[in-house]
Amino acid sequence: MMKNALLAAVVLFGYANLTAQKPITGFTEKSSAEQLQTETKFDQGLSAENIGQTIKTFSARPHHLGSAGSKEYAELAMNRLKSYGFDARVETYTVLFPTPKTRVLEMTGPVAYKALLKEPALKEDATSGQDGQLPTYNAWSADGDVTAELVFVNYGLPSDYDELAKIGVDVKGKIVIAKYGRSWRGIKPKVAQEHGAVGCIIYSDPKDDGYTQGDVYPKGAFKNEYGVQRGSVMDMPVYPGDPLTPGIGATENAQRLTRQQATNLLKIPVLPISYHDARPLLEALGGEVAPVDWQGTLPITYHIGPGIAKVHLKLEFDWKMVPCHNVIGMVKGSQYPDEWVIRGNHHDAWVNGASDPISGLAALLEEAKSIGELLKTGWKPKRTLVYCGWDGEEPALIGSTEWVEDHAEELKQKTVVYINSDGNERGFLGAGGSHALTTLMDEIAKNVTDPQTNVSVFERAKAASVAGAAAGKAKKDALAKTGLELSALGSGSDYSPFFQHLGIPSLNLGFGGEGDGGEYHSIYDSYDDYRRFKDPTFAYGVALAKTAGHAALRMANADVLPFDFRTLYKTVIKYVADLQAATDNLREATAAENEALKQNAYTLAADPTRPFTAPKPKDEVPYLDFSPLQNALVNLQKSADSLAIVWGKALASGANTAVLNKALYQAEQQLLLEKGLPRRGWYRHSLYAPGFYTGYGVKTMPGIREAIEQYNFKEAQEQLMLDAAAINRFAAYLLAATK
Repeated sequence: MMKNALLAAVVLFGYANLTAQKPITGFTEKSSAEQLQTETKFDQGLSAENIGQTIKTFSARPHHLGSAGSKEYAELAMNRLKSYGFDARVETYTVLFPTPKTRVLEMTGPVAYKALLKEPALKEDATSGQDGQLPTYNAWSADGDVTAELVFVNYGLPSDYDELAKIGVDVKGKIVIAKYGRSWRGIKPKVAQEHGAVGCIIYSDPKDDGYTQGDVYPKGAFKNEYGVQRGSVMDMPVYPGDPLTPGIGATENAQRLTRQQATNLLKIPVLPISYHDARPLLEALGGEVAPVDWQGTLPITYHIGPGIAKVHLKLEFDWKMVPCHNVIGMVKGSQYPDEWVIRGNHHDAWVNGASDPISGLAALLEEAKSIGELLKTGWKPKRTLVYCGWDGEEPALIGSTEWVEDHAEELKQKTVVYINSDGNERGFLGAGGSHALTTLMDEIAKNVTDPQTNVSVFERAKAASVAGAAAGKAKKDALAKTGLELSALGSGSDYSPFFQHLGIPSLNLGFGGEGDGGEYHSIYDSYDDYRRFKDPTFAYGVALAKTAGHAALRMANADVLPFDFRTLYKTVIKYVADLQAATDNLREATAAENEALKQNAYTLAADPTRPFTAPKPKDEVPYLDFSPLQNALVNLQKSADSLAIVWGKALASGANTAVLNKALYQAEQQLLLEKGLPRRGWYRHSLYAPGFYTGYGVKTMPGIREAIEQYNFKEAQEQLMLDAAAINRFAAYLLAATK
């Protein structure tokens, strides 16, 4: 009896807390209660077992862009959406996608070695020996047949070439070998090409994702000696998508560039290899011993080269046009059918892709299934829900980019938000995107329970950040955080065309951090690997479905859309302060570096055995005028504060909300630059872009920041003025929305 009374008290206490909690942002007290009830029913429709079965089904065979598997799975996803009550179709584009005809890598001296260039099938991995697997290669490598000396360039970053210059090593006319890691892979051949290399080899060192990190597959999760990371090396920081149709949809009759006209394609051959194939090449290198922080963990001494070792690299590709199948499913909104909440995840993979991307696609399809159950009860979203499965993400974000370019004008008018996911695994919530949506995601993260710890996914992510923070101020700051902070978006997934090309508010969501391994883009990214090492109970698939699903449902049903541009203001003011500090630090560092170069020049010049060219000192860093940006931020603060007051009144009164909502979701388009970023006009957002030399990694206020990093201070001041104008335009737009 006492036990039952205690249970009743707990239930009543929980109910009192639920009813006492403040309404969801963007909802009235009444509509908030209805929304929470809808979300509860939605959550009840989600099944971890079903997610696991979906992962198994959609990773049962290879399904890269242009393959029979890709078409099969696109049609399967479409049919599932139809069965859930969505109006679903496949939209097909015609795009360029090269696959290998010839792959040869051999060392011709001092010891002959021919690389295997193959991952073996394993009895522990049922799909690892299937027909139809793409071989190990880098898409968008140039054709080439080159023989040259080899030079080890560490991770192949611009800073690594600075180190080579200091010791007098030039890669011009050489083939370079670089480690995967510390940047997107496409940056490595890009920088090698800029320095005159004639070829580039990329390998995975065991230090980064092999036996140094843990037991290797199939015993453990990490990369075995034969594992290879496939992947794109297109210069996507210039523009993503089909390289022959920049800015327009790759429809069958689209006007196309020639390959020679495409500015994002490399001119040198590039090949990824295993650390089994890398070891003989690295062992044969002469030259200086590599610096300590360049050393990997193969049982050799790493040298930089060049030496007597010569390498022959021959690659040839078919450069064919293939179909790209996007799945588009819609549930029409009952009140605002021309306002779209778009949810997407890609369906194509390099091979079987259980983790990347099927774990994310399975969560998306599970959301759609649960929405279908709601539809059967007579429920309808206020705004139109659009659920999408993109093709061709892996080679170059092709499917999403072509769809966005093809439907750009309609999307700019109708899209309220784009919500993206990709691969998913057990661990901690990662959330990035438009900072005006921070409150939305903070409330959701505090409302979704982590399946492993039974605290909220916000609390678990916060605990991880505290544990990972350095002692002192960083740890205190992590402990002091009371709300979720959205990260800035760079690139590497399908939000890029929505966000950085059209200025559509976007989110990128996923869980990770405890499923690390070495299967990425290999034949071992399989269902067998996933169920053992990534998310064995598929519970984090449910966590993703809840997190992304709640975001989609709240944006679809909000009375007043939960955009708070005061958060964006607070974020941008930090970016500007960071730019000022970075400029001051660069000024000091440049002066110190020039002095060090002078001293090093004396040392090198004194050694008659070493060829020597005196390095050129860097230009002095001038003082930039940040006052236009600071004045623009004052205007932004005033308009964001004024709009927040109007927003609150509109929610309370219910008057003019339709007009206000459209103004809210189209606001971020005012931050676009008319001509885009310098030398890459496809990227138009003034605040966010992938870095020109980081690839996936974001550069905030990229026009200014990258000009400073490249010592182009005239351009930095010009970009500063353009960003100030964009922020002033944005502020004026927000102020007009208050009227």
